[in-house]
Amino acid sequence: MPGSSRMPVSLRDGLTNMKNSRAGSSLRLLNIELLKNIIFFYFLLRWTRRFFWKLKGRGLIGTIVELYIDARRTAYGWFLQAPGVRSKVKAQVADATAKLQTKLIKSGERRFLSLPKQGWSDEDLRAELDRLANMDHTRWEDGFVSGAVYHGEDSLLKLQTEAYGKFTVANPIHPDVFPGVRKMEAEVVAMVLSLFHAPSHGAGVTTSGGTESILMACLSARQKAYVERGITEPEMILPDTAHTAFRKACQYFKIKMQLVPCPAPLYQVDTRRVARLINANTVLIVGSAPNFPHGIMDDISALSKIALRRKIPLHVDCCLGSFLMPFLDKAGFEVPPFDFRLRGVTSISCDTHKYGFAPKGNSVALYRTAELRAYQYFVVADWAGGVYAAPGFAGSRPGALIAGCWTSLMSVGEEGYLNACVQIVGTAKKIADRIRESPVLSTELEVMGNPLVSVVAFTAQNLNIYDIADEMTHRGWHLNSLQDPPAMHVAVTMPIVKVWEKLTDDLEAVIETEREKERVRVVEGHGAKGRAMGDSAALYGVAGSLPNKGVVVDLARGFLDTLYKA
Repeated sequence: MPGSSRMPVSLRDGLTNMKNSRAGSSLRLLNIELLKNIIFFYFLLRWTRRFFWKLKGRGLIGTIVELYIDARRTAYGWFLQAPGVRSKVKAQVADATAKLQTKLIKSGERRFLSLPKQGWSDEDLRAELDRLANMDHTRWEDGFVSGAVYHGEDSLLKLQTEAYGKFTVANPIHPDVFPGVRKMEAEVVAMVLSLFHAPSHGAGVTTSGGTESILMACLSARQKAYVERGITEPEMILPDTAHTAFRKACQYFKIKMQLVPCPAPLYQVDTRRVARLINANTVLIVGSAPNFPHGIMDDISALSKIALRRKIPLHVDCCLGSFLMPFLDKAGFEVPPFDFRLRGVTSISCDTHKYGFAPKGNSVALYRTAELRAYQYFVVADWAGGVYAAPGFAGSRPGALIAGCWTSLMSVGEEGYLNACVQIVGTAKKIADRIRESPVLSTELEVMGNPLVSVVAFTAQNLNIYDIADEMTHRGWHLNSLQDPPAMHVAVTMPIVKVWEKLTDDLEAVIETEREKERVRVVEGHGAKGRAMGDSAALYGVAGSLPNKGVVVDLARGFLDTLYKA
């Protein structure tokens, strides 16, 4: 048309492409912004959910207190790393470690740091073994050690030694080569399952000790939650008195730990708080029967009801209770429900090497079903070395220890374990009664909670409990010091049954001695500053005052290093 102008095709196409390009860029920017928003809201939702769970589980005040404690711990950790402070702390830790080495590594001892050029004769070896066995030590044989050694009857020790000798080279990883070990292991598991009233489809495995049994149960619960519910951020709820093996499991298996207090005067886990802490990531609830520090049984019945209602596995740690708990009822002692007869209980750990009197290195992890046990298995089908399957951590295992365990169970039998329960638990009750009724002990010591099994824990009213522990050590006793709150306990064994009266007599004498020391310090005006601290008082007294336990961790590492110093 006249007077009209037409845009060249090339220019029009160019503008169209430009518009499309701008639209595409805008769309890409929009998509990026959308992705950013999605990521932001995902993390916001995630942290909001976590905060809601914490607020629900701990309450407002509890959450604030927990945040304060964490902040204080972190700040003190920074302080310990400050220039000047860190070097001083290192020097003190090094000095403490050196003193520890002096105690553990005796001077003048012959050291064997490389292989002998010629093998020793049998006579020389036997002589050296006798010398090593008789090195100066706390006399557990005479009942002066709390726990640690759970049997000292010579006849059973000889039988165990014979069993060990017959199966020294046996390895359960080769059941076709050592069929006798396979049979004994299966029978040990079956006998312990029967003791804890497992259903007909119950299952179990033997392990190297209570720690491994607990680790396996935690691993099984974690794997079950991952496979069946897709849980990738697992959490475990446990009493703060539960065995440290559960904390080890949390560290090893990346499970978040939710600790629940066990308040006085009962020192049982607060089951209401347990219920509040359960959330979508909870994979396991834990109860002790009894716990190690105070010998107190948690309310397993209440935990079972919570576990059933929320469909969460419940593990009962019966490592310390082992072969005492199943016999309490027949022995005429009080015993609340604790085993597989409670439908919420899905796994139990039991140490056969404690009150089952088996050689050290024996424990059993029990499961309500074989499916639960299978979650702890390790299987590889495509390894160049062939198909590999192991029931737990270990590959090769000492069949000789299994033989020793089977021999112990068959030798002692139900009647023997019932008799041992009567003596051990009866002695624990006598010690608790003596503390409560003695004019000297009752005015200073207080039994913690209501101990039903073999452990009696107590605190001090006015004296320093760690000074009492150190003075008992000077008298030849090896008892257990506790913290949070400061306390000590006696774990009764068969050797202690014979000397419990001397133990409580010495405890009375120590109380009188410490009272006199306190009177002298008050008269002379020294107070606490005039007190020379022993090992327990120095370690636990100082540790209890530190908001950050980094120094104690360094000391513990130094102790572990010392164990391997030849």
